Amino acid sequence: MYFAKLEFFNPFSRSIKDRAVFNMLMKARERGEINGRNKLFEATSGNVGIAMASIANILGVKFRAYLPKPTPTTTEILLRVLGAEVIRTEFDTIDPAMVEFVKREAEKNNAVNLNQFENEDNFEAHYKYTAREIEKQLESIGKKPDVIVAGIGTSGHIAGISKYLKEKYDTKIIGVVPAKGEKIPGIKRLETKPKWVPMVEIDQIVEITLKEAIEGAIKIAKNDGILIGLSAGATVRALEMLRDEYKGTAVLMFPDDGFKYVEIFERYLSGRI
Repeated sequence: MYFAKLEFFNPFSRSIKDRAVFNMLMKARERGEINGRNKLFEATSGNVGIAMASIANILGVKFRAYLPKPTPTTTEILLRVLGAEVIRTEFDTIDPAMVEFVKREAEKNNAVNLNQFENEDNFEAHYKYTAREIEKQLESIGKKPDVIVAGIGTSGHIAGISKYLKEKYDTKIIGVVPAKGEKIPGIKRLETKPKWVPMVEIDQIVEITLKEAIEGAIKIAKNDGILIGLSAGATVRALEMLRDEYKGTAVLMFPDDGFKYVEIFERYLSGRI
């Protein structure tokens, strides 16, 4: 039996990233890290930036987003609508070099860099909350989580979920990454060194092409009437590839919806992907 966790019901970025950003910002405020500084800098390819811009507005903090070069124009427009300053860099992906670049920029400008890629409050948001939501939601229908399929980005959500559910249920965890030479918004290859992957047990890593991720998203749209994002489409394709290997109740993490990726869908539909 398969279920999907629809994280686009979160209100700010319409994505799972609301959880990590809210936790990081609240913990930073509690520690006094934001006091006296009203600038926030972050490396982001989309949803973290949108969540951060939204919540920064509520807190009265100015936000600057540093984007990798291939970021969809739609994301940049949404960030600007939210009042963020946008810097589109020459980095092809958010790798350790880009993370260090943004750290230095924050230091030079006396800005706060929460750094989603290394901040333990990112991991904590999913260990304490996302994983337990999955547990309680399945308990309500008499099920337990046998398999979780999730993309690997910062690795915060897959690692937090993995640690909690393996401790209680020995849940099998399938991680999804782009195939070599491919770029899928929201997920990254292990060469980018996501912090929490080595610290938890992921049972299997599946590589997916951009085309497969798009087709996974389109399949859900046509069969279930739900517009999901590309990392969600990648999890659909990964489970299809492995459905005979894993039995029981599977939960697919759908981190966001498809509206931010209209440009990419258009390229696919016009035969350019």
